[in-house]
Order: sequence, then C-alpha cells, then structure tokens
Amino acid sequence: MKPVDHRPSLDRAAALAFDWLESLDDRPVGPPVDAATLLTRAPVTDLPDEGVAPDVAVEELATWLEPGLSALGSGRYLALVNGGTLPAGLGADWLVSAWDQHAAFAEHGPAPVAAEQVAGRWILDVLDLPRDAVVGFPTGAQAANTIGLLAARHHVLAAHGINVERTGLGGAPPVALIGSAEQHSSVARSARVIGLGSDAIVAVPSDSSGVMDPDAARAAILGHAGPLIVNAQAGNVNAGAFDPIDAIADAVAERRLERNDVWLHVDGAFGLWVRASSRRAALAAGAERADSWACDAHKWLNTPYDCGISIVADRAVLAAAVGVRAAYLPPVGEVDDPTDRVLEFSRRARGVPVWAALRSLGRSGVERLVDGACDAAEALAAAIESIDGLRVRGQGINQVVIEAVDSAGESDPARTNAVLAAVVADGRCYPSGTVWQGLPGIRLSVSNWRTDLDDVEVIAAAFADAVR
Repeated sequence: MKPVDHRPSLDRAAALAFDWLESLDDRPVGPPVDAATLLTRAPVTDLPDEGVAPDVAVEELATWLEPGLSALGSGRYLALVNGGTLPAGLGADWLVSAWDQHAAFAEHGPAPVAAEQVAGRWILDVLDLPRDAVVGFPTGAQAANTIGLLAARHHVLAAHGINVERTGLGGAPPVALIGSAEQHSSVARSARVIGLGSDAIVAVPSDSSGVMDPDAARAAILGHAGPLIVNAQAGNVNAGAFDPIDAIADAVAERRLERNDVWLHVDGAFGLWVRASSRRAALAAGAERADSWACDAHKWLNTPYDCGISIVADRAVLAAAVGVRAAYLPPVGEVDDPTDRVLEFSRRARGVPVWAALRSLGRSGVERLVDGACDAAEALAAAIESIDGLRVRGQGINQVVIEAVDSAGESDPARTNAVLAAVVADGRCYPSGTVWQGLPGIRLSVSNWRTDLDDVEVIAAAFADAVR
C-alpha cells in the first residue's frame, strides 16, 4: 500500500476552518464576491500537467473561495431557512469524511447504518411521530418530498390495481395532488419528477397567512373521484403558517371509509420541528396522522449541509416504491439497508452528524433550540415594526416577512427592494427577497442556534439605517 501522510493537508484545513469559524462574528454575513467574479479569479484555468502538494492545494482553494463564502454560521444569517452547525455535528461530519464509509448497505457499512438507525428512532421520538415509521436521510426536503410522493404514488395506484413500479404510468388513472396555493415549490417539482406533472396539482385557496382553507380542502378531498395525494404544509416558507393538518387528516380519514386511494403527506422541512416544543407543538397537531413526512436536519437541527429527513409510515409501501435488489448486492439482513429508504446508492453517512447533534442537545436542548429561534423571530418582528417606514406583513414561528411603506403607509415595492439591497450591502445581516401575496417583501428566517437578542438589536439597527 502506498504510504500517505494526511497531517500537512488536514492540519492546514483545520487551521483554515478555525480561522473561518472565529471570524463569523465580525465578517460580512453575505458573500462579498459573486460567483462570476470568483470565476475570473481562479488560480488556474486549464488543468496543469503536474499537480501540487495536498496542503498547497488546500491553501490555494481556501484563498480563492473565501471571499465568496456566506457566513451561514452567523446568528445574523437570515436569507434562507439555513441553520448553522452545532459543534458536535461539525465534529462528527469531519469524522464522516475521514472514515469515508459507504453508507448504503448494512453489510458494507455497519457503523454508519447503526448510527442512522438510532438517529432515526430519536427523530421519531422528538417529533412524536409513529415509532414504527421508516426514517431515511436524503440530501434535503426536496428529496424527502420526492420519496414521500413516490410512496404515495405506489399506494394510491395500487388501490386501483396498478403496479406503477412495474408497468409505469401508462394506462394508470391520473393522480391528483391537492395542496395549498402557497405550498412549497419543491412539492410541485417532486410531482414533475415522479411523472404526475404540474397539471396534477389542485391548488386549494389559502388565507392571507398562507393557510389552506379547511372547508375548501375538505371539499376537494371528498369530491375528487380518482387516486389522490394530499400535501399539508407545516410551516409556510414565507410567513411560517401551518395548514390545518388535523382537519385535513379528518377529511382524508372520512374519504378512506369509502375508498383507500388517498395518501396524506406533510411537507415540514422546518416547521415539523415545532413538535419538539411543548409551547408550540399544537401548531402541527394532527401531523402524526399522516402517511409520510419531509423534514430537514440542516435547517432547524443545525447539522452540516446537506441532510434531509424522509419519513414513511408504511415500511412495505416504501420498499415497493424505492427499494432495489440485484444479484451483486448484499442480501437483506437483520438491519434495513438505507438504499431501501432513500434514492441513492452512493451516499454520505448524513445521519452520523444527526446522531451527534441530538446526543449533544438532548430532548430539552432541541426544545430550547426551537423556542429560542421563535422567540428571537418574535422579538425581531416587534423591533422592525417600531421602525418608521417598515411594516411586518407576516410572522410565524421563526419566519418574518417585512416591507417598506411610503409616507401614507402604503406598500412601496421600489423602497422595499432598495432597503433590501442596502441591508445586504451593509453586511451586518443577510436577509433575502421574496414575493408574498403578490408584493415584493423581505424575508427574515431565524434558524441559527446562535441567534440571540443581541443579534436582534444589530439586525434591527441595520434596517433602521437602511430605511432612512
């Protein structure tokens, strides 16, 4: 075996990583340099014939790319629903890279598979979901939604005598996907990916907070004649609102009294975590009655990117929808293979940092994490509302949507966009733009475990300066 000395490159990487982490409190939160500029600064353009020492390559890479990094680990990063990284999760992620395990099969990767099995049980416990459900760790909620909808597609078409995995969608009755008019774009994308098509989506009207109208949802569920998937949203990506999941589950249960070609999926990329909070769990009441769920660990649980969470109640349905067997693959053993839970053969052991994050937090720590972000978001909304020229248009759990107004108190889209640009350029915090209820807005997502009331003051001050 060829000799190797990892220490020079790993020592240099560790030093650079510590420098980065220690700079988060003081550096601009948004990326100072854009991708187009970085491309013009690439240290080499054509790949040279000869390489360089590993530590030199690491140094060169960091020097080139650091100006284009966002400070996701800052408590003032608000642009997307992005958490930071808990120390235990970061340490575990370093180990995952060093161990370099194949995490698809229990026979070939018993260590990561065992860690993911335990982490999955902890997830079900913390979220108070059916304890016999099957948990997978795909790339993110987009993949988790796709897995849930694949299981749903299998179930609702099997009720019509169709084995969709064998015969495909040709000749199958069309499957409808009912969801809020404000449901996340990843759900529509999943519908396209699994062959339902965007025309299959039935958009149920929602109120000014983005909440699906329960009466309209019930009418749509009971009135549809063919196979049906229902998507309930736990946490609107703009205003943080929740669909009436319990009422939707009631309608699904009522339909099942006559026919079983219906499936309830919950898209809870970040909002599902409120079930870990005794103060806020009621927002997602009824979620335990669903058939599948999509969530993220790299959002509110603050594990490193990337890590989604897919959960399906019926093990047999999931295996039929996404499982795979081949002569060269190991036989099924005592412990389920992750490849029968997610869509990848080649996959990183994402559940290992989840185990470490949950072990370091404990149940009460997860609750504090959720409540702390919600409390900070509420404080931020109150601070923004007190600034002349700004208005809060929506606030729920850890999400805040704001806008600028003119002297008459009317929405001022041009001023909203100008305030956003000024705050991003200022660098003290990093919000993002959105369109909410037809008007431009500024979205503030409080997801980082480090965000505190001092950060709230700094963020509010940045907006106060920008709106003057």
